Amino acid sequence: MKTPDAVAIHWFRQDLRLADNPALTAAARHGRVVPVVIEDPEADPAGAASAWWRGRSLAALDAALGGSLRVLRGDPAAVLAELAARHGASLVTWTRRYEPWATARDSAVKAALTAGGLAVQSENGALLWEPWEVLKPDGTPYRVFTPFYRRGCLGAAPPRRPLPVPRLDPVPRAPDEPGPAAAREAPWERKLARHWQIGEAAAGAALARFVGERLAGYAKGRDFPAPGQTSRLSPHLAHGEISPNAAWHAVAGAGPAEDVAAFRAELGWREFCAHQLFHFPDLPQAPLRTEFAAMPWRDDPDALAAWQRGQTGVPLVDAGMRELWQTGFMHNRVRMVVASFLTKNLMIDWRRGERWFADCLVDYSPASNAASWQWVAGSGADAAPYFRVFNPATQAAKFDPEGAYIRRFVPEIAQLPDRWLGAPWTAPDAVLRQAGLRLGRDYPRPIVDLAASRARALAAFHALESER
Repeated sequence: MKTPDAVAIHWFRQDLRLADNPALTAAARHGRVVPVVIEDPEADPAGAASAWWRGRSLAALDAALGGSLRVLRGDPAAVLAELAARHGASLVTWTRRYEPWATARDSAVKAALTAGGLAVQSENGALLWEPWEVLKPDGTPYRVFTPFYRRGCLGAAPPRRPLPVPRLDPVPRAPDEPGPAAAREAPWERKLARHWQIGEAAAGAALARFVGERLAGYAKGRDFPAPGQTSRLSPHLAHGEISPNAAWHAVAGAGPAEDVAAFRAELGWREFCAHQLFHFPDLPQAPLRTEFAAMPWRDDPDALAAWQRGQTGVPLVDAGMRELWQTGFMHNRVRMVVASFLTKNLMIDWRRGERWFADCLVDYSPASNAASWQWVAGSGADAAPYFRVFNPATQAAKFDPEGAYIRRFVPEIAQLPDRWLGAPWTAPDAVLRQAGLRLGRDYPRPIVDLAASRARALAAFHALESER
């Protein structure tokens, strides 16, 4: 209960919003609020694209708080204790995080603050279900998505309804308390800015547009990269500009049941990844399927660089990698295709791809990135597709049949007829000449034979199986 002159500190992390922020609401109920962000690069290493987004998001949050957001640096326990002493705060709140390094840090910070006489309150504002709430009947974590979601999540209590923006009385920022730094953007970052609106208001608008314009037909349309049927909410969710609860409840009754169910299942996959990292702390570094420690990954810097630059000679792969570089984002189906190409056709360690995505994605999440890379590589949970090798040419024919996606990001082959666009190396010479395309000069020849490299990957998988 709020008392006169009571002050609380809310430590913003991956919850850069005011609405549906249970920990912020708890702080507001206690008294006046000192909002703070603590930059701790050692504990929270962020890739370049994610850091760029976060800087803009902090500026938007500061504006929503009337210019009262402090952005400080240092050890969180020491910074929070000093801030509490300065402003007479008696409570510190934050939104729980579930990465193993974050939970260890938070436990240490809580112990230090409570030893100093401060009350600490953490709340779940990041997940629909806590990791310890969704377990198999024997108390162990699920390792396969379908039972995790259908039995574990949908069998649990439904996600709570989102909270409104609390009545806030922020403590003004003192002249010697720095706020968000003014954005200084490199040319690459200015290029990203053309594709995104950032901040809580932008997140709410993106959710409203999705529900009103693209939810109907989502179940089938989300697999096609060109039409833009996806929600594009993942960066807003990754930075906490909107809560998963808001997204979950916004689609209720707003579209056909199959489309609502498909979208909610995608939120369920986000949960699955977060729960995996909570239960398996080595997820970003080590294969969950231990036999994959013996996988004969290839060290091929030239092939890795070609993949990173979108110069593999395989159009759907190159389109995806160029979309990533130009926008900080990649369509989900294409993410699976480019990851399969790296790990299976090129036989390059999934951790190399995970690190590249971590640096380039505006929606980077340690859990979703690592779990999804392991899923495609075959080394992770839900490992039934370990033997699946996506064929980029057939994927292009099926999911980009008119070539709009490939033509957008690989314009040098745009004059090819649709029939040859996904596999230009199969086009007759006359077709190539008519399109003005010289393979090996205007556009690379494939850096690997798809069929032969698939066979090589399957042989490596079978060898691992035989050694189990």
